[in-house]
Amino acid sequence: MKHQRGVALSGLLFWGVVIFFVAVLGIKVAPSVIEYYKIKESAASTVSKSGPDSTVSEVRATFDRFIEINMVYDFSAKDIDVSKEGGKIVIDFAYDKKIELFGNVYLLIEYKGSAGR
Repeated sequence: MKHQRGVALSGLLFWGVVIFFVAVLGIKVAPSVIEYYKIKESAASTVSKSGPDSTVSEVRATFDRFIEINMVYDFSAKDIDVSKEGGKIVIDFAYDKKIELFGNVYLLIEYKGSAGR
């Protein structure tokens, strides 16, 4: 007697629901992750463009230009910390992103990064 092979309807529905939720999560989280990498790239570009004698206001203005080029609208130069370590400019930033999944269920992601270290 031959054994049947395949997927039962209940297994198909279960895996369909799991794949659907993973896809929705990815679609909702991806823009936030892309934005984080744009901010990190802007900070690295600012550090490489700024000289060791640049002032904080010059560094912030340069960062704002890079942020504008990368089209990041929820972040600005006032959200970064600029300091000098060993004669090099260091930019640190940290922020939270709250993403609505469905209904009153949210995902909170804490982003943190630095450039120039």
